[in-house]
Amino acid sequence: MADNQAEADKRAADAAKAAQDADKKRQEEVRKKITEERSAREKASKEGASYSAANVKPTPTQEECDLAASGVHLPEHEADGSDEQQPTGTPLNKEAKPGAQKAGYATRSTTTSDR
Repeated sequence: MADNQAEADKRAADAAKAAQDADKKRQEEVRKKITEERSAREKASKEGASYSAANVKPTPTQEECDLAASGVHLPEHEADGSDEQQPTGTPLNKEAKPGAQKAGYATRSTTTSDR
């Protein structure tokens, strides 16, 4: 009976060791995967940040903010270098083309009535 108990204890110890080894291996794989993902994310972040930081400056600039705080009126701001910004002096509103047809819609006619 002592032999059976010793064998059972040995099998339990072996199973526990195998489970620990499998858990360690899984942890190492997960840590490696997380490290790779983090480095890829940092690389992409640095590439994006270097582009945006190198080519774009804040609008309004600190100098413009200081001037405005001092009461100086600034009719135009410095271009910040972003792609979305329209060139300075470009009209934002488009004018209607001369001779273009107006949209046809009905309106109520006004009549004078005797009351």
